[in-house]
Amino acid sequence: MDKLDDAKKILFMLGMPSKQQSDLCAYTLVALAGLKTNMKWQQASQNWFGIHEIMQFLKINYGIAYAENSRETFRKQAMHHFRNAAIVEDNGCATNSPHYKYRLTNEFLALVQTFKGDKWQEFLETFLNSHTRLVDLYAQRKQANNIFAMVNSQLVQFSSGKHNQLQKAILEDFTAYFAKDAVCLYVGDTINKDLVKDSLKLQELGFDISLHDKMPDVVLWSEAKQWLYFIEAVTSVGPMEPQRVLELNELTKKVICGKIYITAFLDFKTYKKFSQDLAWDSEVWIAELPSHMIHLNGDKFLGPRQ
Repeated sequence: MDKLDDAKKILFMLGMPSKQQSDLCAYTLVALAGLKTNMKWQQASQNWFGIHEIMQFLKINYGIAYAENSRETFRKQAMHHFRNAAIVEDNGCATNSPHYKYRLTNEFLALVQTFKGDKWQEFLETFLNSHTRLVDLYAQRKQANNIFAMVNSQLVQFSSGKHNQLQKAILEDFTAYFAKDAVCLYVGDTINKDLVKDSLKLQELGFDISLHDKMPDVVLWSEAKQWLYFIEAVTSVGPMEPQRVLELNELTKKVICGKIYITAFLDFKTYKKFSQDLAWDSEVWIAELPSHMIHLNGDKFLGPRQ
């Protein structure tokens, strides 16, 4: 296909590694540019695409069907490297959010719109000569929006986004009111999944840490009380539903200390959207009302039930 060959040539001329000149990466570039089979590179556009939307675009316009479970392959083989090369930028949402999307950077869009034209070589040389500056520029844009939180008496840097704003509130405000003596054993970032991870203590307590994808957003540990706090930070998905509690019980079936299941929200409005989905015997904490909690049981307040 002409577009596939074109995209591979563009990636080659940018100096991308051979693995990033694959069919998958080339098709990803075509989709991000919004180019249908009958369109020219001069018609490339800059729109936000999620991985699922890229796959749908390719299926509809090129008859290429990728399995839904290949999303991580797109992320690792294409998006991660495209972002490092200043080809794409993301919108700063949590990576597990359905609203997490990518688009071509302004500079790369201007470049591909000249492909096969008289100014292509000129624009290519400009892009390559300014590549390091562009990479730094997009890194700095993220840096400016980064979030810093105190975790175990140390300042930790999170990437931008509502999910990490909520995690900061959990680590600083929730702990101040309801878990003063607790330490953080685990917290992930939208980019670095293991931003803080005390693997030795987690294993000592009986965690199956090989089940990485099932870890809660935040895990706190109170040595004095022998309590574990499992906290899900919810801005759009993932509250403590009954099924989620069962998953965490499986993850921690060897853990013998007290377990507390908490869903955290930024505001009361978001809580109301999920209120009917929450599991009984779990807790709710809302960042805009930090000194209060909602207990989904009448027999006792914050504490393990077993």
